[in-house]
Amino acid sequence: MTEQNQKELGNTLWAIANDLRGAMNADDFRDYMLSFLFLRYLSDNYEAAAKKELGKDYPKMSPKASPLTIWYKQNPKDTKEFEKQMRRKVHYVIKPDHLWSSISEMARKQRGELLHTLENGFRYVENESFESAFQGLFSEINLSSEKLGKNYEERNLKLCTIITKIAEGISKFSTDSDTLGDAYEYLIGQFAAGSGKKAGEFYTPQQISTILSEIVTLDSQDPTTGKKKKLDKVLDFACGSGSLLLNVRKQLGSHGIGKIYGQESNITTYNLARMNMLLHGVKDSEFEIHHGDSLLNDWDVLNEANPAKKLEFDAVVANPPFSFRWEPSDALGEDFRFKNYGLAPKSAADFAFLLHGFHFLAHEGTMAIILPHGVLFRGGAEEKIRRKLLNDGNIDTVIGLPANLFFSTGIPVCILVLKKCKKPDDVLFINASEHFEKSKRQNKLLPKHIDKIVSTYQFRKEEDRYSRRVLIDEIAANDYNLNISRYISTSIAAKQIDLKAVHTDLVRLEKQIVNATKRHNKFLKELGLPPLPLA
Repeated sequence: MTEQNQKELGNTLWAIANDLRGAMNADDFRDYMLSFLFLRYLSDNYEAAAKKELGKDYPKMSPKASPLTIWYKQNPKDTKEFEKQMRRKVHYVIKPDHLWSSISEMARKQRGELLHTLENGFRYVENESFESAFQGLFSEINLSSEKLGKNYEERNLKLCTIITKIAEGISKFSTDSDTLGDAYEYLIGQFAAGSGKKAGEFYTPQQISTILSEIVTLDSQDPTTGKKKKLDKVLDFACGSGSLLLNVRKQLGSHGIGKIYGQESNITTYNLARMNMLLHGVKDSEFEIHHGDSLLNDWDVLNEANPAKKLEFDAVVANPPFSFRWEPSDALGEDFRFKNYGLAPKSAADFAFLLHGFHFLAHEGTMAIILPHGVLFRGGAEEKIRRKLLNDGNIDTVIGLPANLFFSTGIPVCILVLKKCKKPDDVLFINASEHFEKSKRQNKLLPKHIDKIVSTYQFRKEEDRYSRRVLIDEIAANDYNLNISRYISTSIAAKQIDLKAVHTDLVRLEKQIVNATKRHNKFLKELGLPPLPLA
């Protein structure tokens, strides 16, 4: 499918969403729209696998019923064994009545039992699947919400309309995982734009996501050699909808990452992330998303104090909530993630998030995290943490980004690149804050701006007013303040004036004025008019 067609599909679906959601908030309607798109993908994937499994016994397409509906009626004694095989091969089962083809046909005919059928279908996929990736997947989709209608009939009719429009809208497009995955990502971005501040909970703009993912996939010890061939494990401990993790995967290809790990505290967004993974063709055995609190480290696979058993990641990426208020307790002060650094202040958990991810970074891995500028210069506990990270040689690069890039905030942010083992004995500062395209709602980073940032990092280039390598001694002399303006001057030097040349020009001009006045007075005299005074 061409990029143009993908864009058309995204625009088509967004137009449907805009037309149908009415007074419903964008983030409320998002969950219905994306769930139905996901059900379409699951159904197509399931039917393709069923066709392969049944071979010549797979019935031909009928205008009255789906092939699986026909097969179930013809082979009632074989359905249990068939479903057992499907759980083994695709790790989930969808009953014929719950397939998208059946659901969309019920919607088209405005059947009154559509709502109940959908509820049963969602629950069946969640509870009867083989893998935990499907458990609770639709738990936040409230088909009984009054936002859909005041009573069952109104809600059922609304669902019929939504599903029919989606079915009509995507009928002329390919529905492979790449196509639907891209459409899904596009819609997440559009819904994020419509959600304003709430978007910070689940979405990292693609342009920023690309910078982080390109950086962490380069060789950590010598980025000039290019991308790593494979990353064994990748972690995003505040993964939102999972778009950042998928961007890392995109950099290396579908077989470039051994396993993806993500953590998300918001239950709706957690489900969104799992759907996003599956929709992009990531097998349920290739990712693990946990619903929980990263600051409390309540994920069993990470909560291992024994260094020999600790899970480590070749790449860590994150866009945690900025300056999040938290409750640092005495027990957390002894936590293996924080005890050598101290706790981040109650008013801003930025460094707590950073230290959480950094603890699980492999010896030769790369971590890239988006944070507010305050982490670069705030004092107190944060200065203490910053000082230790710098003295230990863990902060590799500081990248200042333009303001107003996010849906959730207009403040300028920075990217910190950290490593446990880095070769350069300096810190690279990149001031990209003035390199962007201004837009009405948000500023944008164009491909040329992204390429310049990544290339400057990769080759550790220095450029006047843009980038500079700074030794730790100079940073220490500045009290470990990492404010970029301390190391890269953004002021434009005043143009020097050659006073002697200016004086010569003035004398020349005065002579020209006198001569011109004399010629003019000569004409005035011939006309009998009084002369003009000479300068």
